[in-house]
Amino acid sequence: MYFLIRETLEPCAAEDILSSTPYVAVLTAEQWKNGKDSFVMGIDMEIDLPASEQTRAVVNYDSLTGSIAIPLMGYTEHVSGSFAFALDEKGIVFIDDSGLALQLVQQVAALKRWRMPGLERFLYDFMEQIIAPDLERLELMEKSLDKMEEEILSGDAEACLSRLNDVRGDLLDLSLHYGQLMDFGQELEENENGFFAEENLRYFRLFTARAERLREMTANLRDYTVQLRDLIQTRVDVKQNRIMTLLTVVTTIFTPLTLLTGWYGMNFKYMPELNYRISYPIVIAVSLSIGLGSLLYFKKKKWM
Repeated sequence: MYFLIRETLEPCAAEDILSSTPYVAVLTAEQWKNGKDSFVMGIDMEIDLPASEQTRAVVNYDSLTGSIAIPLMGYTEHVSGSFAFALDEKGIVFIDDSGLALQLVQQVAALKRWRMPGLERFLYDFMEQIIAPDLERLELMEKSLDKMEEEILSGDAEACLSRLNDVRGDLLDLSLHYGQLMDFGQELEENENGFFAEENLRYFRLFTARAERLREMTANLRDYTVQLRDLIQTRVDVKQNRIMTLLTVVTTIFTPLTLLTGWYGMNFKYMPELNYRISYPIVIAVSLSIGLGSLLYFKKKKWM
């Protein structure tokens, strides 16, 4: 599909993009291979098809090519995938077989109207559509981490570990994503080929600054996950310490009883206690006294 960048994106025919009005084209890989010469772009290297799984821009002799990738994430309904692009001062061509680029372009057409239309403003609004749901996504991640913290403090620490690792992985993907978007915005702002008007480079600075803020939020959430992992480890250590304390108490109580059984299990011939009628009750009383005395002592010392 083809669009002209006027007060809004206006669908047009392929031959209409030859006018002086900046344009947007969304083509399949096959359409691009068959018709790329008609765009008269100074591309000195082949565009990677299918598109790379990262966002990047490559400066050519008289064009800018590269790919845009959106990671698959949870928490919010959002598109994901990757597509290639090529642009010059006249317009931009998206090369995509998945329909992702066309979906984003149609969102811009439906939501945006411009008093000062131009390729720079379209690129800004297009990239804004990519990160539009991310603030809500990060807020939902933060709420999920808050809930995990409550579960950890309530005693369900080990059950949260797997979910926490999933969130850490998502945050790492987002951090890489925002870093690539920042590099992309800075490459556009560099304007090496002079495609963009100087007064419109502010759009790329605005986008880069927003991507940077989102990356900082992601970094803060990653720090939060580190704190939660430490909290989980602390809770596990406390649980293990309690178990070790209990085992120590049990061992301490039964050590003197083991000594008694070993002592009177020797059955020497001249052990006088063997001939007393009350020896057995005495041993029972002594054993109970040792056990109860040890328990009372541990309670007093708050060891259990």
